[in-house]
Amino acid sequence: MAVTDEAILKIREMITSGELAPGDRLPPEKDLSERLGLSRNSLREAVKALEVIRILDVRRGDGTYVTSLEPRLLLEALSFVVDLHTDRSVLEIFAVRRILEPAATALATRAVSEEEVEKLSAVLASIDPEGSIEDLVEHDLAFHQTIAEFSGNEYLSRLLESMSGGTVRARVWRGITQHGASERTIAEHAAILAAMRAHDAELASALALAHVAGIEQWLRAAVQANPVVPGS
Repeated sequence: MAVTDEAILKIREMITSGELAPGDRLPPEKDLSERLGLSRNSLREAVKALEVIRILDVRRGDGTYVTSLEPRLLLEALSFVVDLHTDRSVLEIFAVRRILEPAATALATRAVSEEEVEKLSAVLASIDPEGSIEDLVEHDLAFHQTIAEFSGNEYLSRLLESMSGGTVRARVWRGITQHGASERTIAEHAAILAAMRAHDAELASALALAHVAGIEQWLRAAVQANPVVPGS
């Protein structure tokens, strides 16, 4: 194991054991390196790596702190990775969304309040069927992210949010090339909303699955027919 990796693991153990809590300041570099039996250079490299993935917050002239460790922060790195997806990996992103979206929709349907249903209804009503494809994609992102937030599971919500960016261009390409994509998307969203309003979790989940799988199926066919993947 590389020395820097060892340093990362030791700092992680301090956090997972509760020795360091969210918001705590790390001991001075000299003290911490001696305590962990590591060189100060190795410790600095470990701190830099943990800062990148938002575990640590280095405040110049003040010290190094454990972040809040909230899902919003911890999943930012994943969002960055997704944005760097290769041409064909967008299909894998959709495959994961096909698993997670129905689960999030079912959770949201069981817990959703009337006020939240009306908020989702407002999101649906805000889209202009005659608007641009870019507007449609923004609406699609907002609709699905609102449902994910209503699931009550912040990790699930943030995970889905981080995975959506990598599929945006593919959805734009679909909207441009596939006749009736706008009308179909809005109709499918309306059906999901109706199932959620009726608190029918199984139906809402099935509709979400069909919705995401339909886009994935189209995209898979486009990949096979064209060496340049939509979204590249």
